[in-house]
Amino acid sequence: MSPTACPGTADTLVAACRIAVGAAETGLVHDIRRAVFVTEQGLFDGSDLDEHDADPATIDVLGTVGGAPAGTVRLFPLDPADPTGDWKGDRLAVLPEFRASGLGGPLVRFAVATAGARGGRRMQAMVQLANEAFFLRLGWRRLGAPELYVGRPHLRMDIDLQAARAAC
Repeated sequence: MSPTACPGTADTLVAACRIAVGAAETGLVHDIRRAVFVTEQGLFDGSDLDEHDADPATIDVLGTVGGAPAGTVRLFPLDPADPTGDWKGDRLAVLPEFRASGLGGPLVRFAVATAGARGGRRMQAMVQLANEAFFLRLGWRRLGAPELYVGRPHLRMDIDLQAARAAC
């Protein structure tokens, strides 16, 4: 089953997710992240790009709404030599004008399904406090108390990738 075949995602005529391919789509992903994390939220100064963006094991997901680039999420195995281990999901971003479209859920589900299809065991993420309930609804669990991450309170959360895959 492909990640996009997981039931319970947004109507495919409205929202769609795919792995970003090529420089043009990767550029769209970086533009979305810059708009949300640098310009809107001020989490990073100038750019949110880091060493994971240059790693070939990193997967960028592009979410569209009505064909327009609208959101993204990034995922990667914590040990690139062992994609059957733990993965990290991060840089989940949806442009403000598309937040009511329901794209966030499909982006997270696509990331989880993609890592699970590659044999991953668990995925972890640092989640902004306001997004805890959203992630709990998607089957994630909270791990501990809030902690500072990129200068703001976040929650460490995780999900069992194989259980999530079996639920699809």
